[in-house]
Amino acid sequence: MLIHHLRVLPLLVRMHVRSQMEYRGAFWLDRFAQILSYGSVFATIGILLARFDTLGGWSWPELALLFSFQLLAYSLGAAMSFVQLRDLEELVRLGTFDTLLVKPFSPWAYLIFSGLNIGYTGHVILAVALMGWAILSVDFAWSLWSVSFFMAALISATLVTGALITMIGATALIWVRSNHLFSIFFGCWELNRYPLNIFPGGIQITLITAVPLALTSSVPVGALLGKPIPILGDWAGPVALAAGPIWVLIAMSYWRYATGKYQGAGG
Repeated sequence: MLIHHLRVLPLLVRMHVRSQMEYRGAFWLDRFAQILSYGSVFATIGILLARFDTLGGWSWPELALLFSFQLLAYSLGAAMSFVQLRDLEELVRLGTFDTLLVKPFSPWAYLIFSGLNIGYTGHVILAVALMGWAILSVDFAWSLWSVSFFMAALISATLVTGALITMIGATALIWVRSNHLFSIFFGCWELNRYPLNIFPGGIQITLITAVPLALTSSVPVGALLGKPIPILGDWAGPVALAAGPIWVLIAMSYWRYATGKYQGAGG
C-alpha cells in the first residue's frame, strides 16, 4: 500500500503543475508581480536602515539574511500546505471532503500533493537571490558547522511553517470555519521580518510559543550570527533545530484529532 501511495504522489503533483502552467505568460507575469511586491517590502526596511544604520543591533546585510531566510522558509512550507489547507474550509462546508475519506489514500497526502503550489516560484527566486547577496555581504566567518546549521535550521523553519498552516486548516474539520485564523498567522508572520528583540516581552513570548514564527526567522538567524536572543538565550540554536520535528509531530496529532472530530457535511 505504501509503495502504491509513493507511485501515485508524483502523478498528482505532475497533473497539478501542468494545470498551473497552462497559461505560462500569465503565470510568469504573476511571479514578477510577487517579486516586485516583496522587493518593495525589503526596500522599506532599507529606508529605515538608511536613517538609523542598525535595527535592534542588526545591520543591513544581516537584516537581508533574516528577510530572505524567512521568505524562503515560508515559501517552501506554504507551497506544500497553504492553498490546500485554506481551501479545506470550503471542502468541509460543501461536503466535498467526504469524498477524500472514501479514497484508498491518505486524505492529507491527497490534499497536499494534488495541490502543490508552484506559484511560490517568485518568492523563492527573490529569496535565493537576496540570500546569496546577504551571505556574501554579512560580516560573518562561514564554516562547515555554520553552513550545516544554516541548512538544518532552514529545513526546520520550513517544517514549522507547514505544521502551523496544517493545524489552522485542520481546525475547519472541527469548527467548519477556520480561515480567519490565517489573518492571525500572517499578522504575526509580518512581524518576524524584524529582529525579535525590538518587540515588547509579551510579543516575544507569543512569537516563540503560541504562534512560534520567530523560530522560522530571527531565532535561527540570530543564533547563527551570535545575536542575543530574548528568552531563549544560548538555547536558541538547539530550539531552532528541534522546532521543526516537534511541531510536525504536534500537527500530525492535531490532524488525527480533527479528523476524528469531523462529523461530515450533515453534522
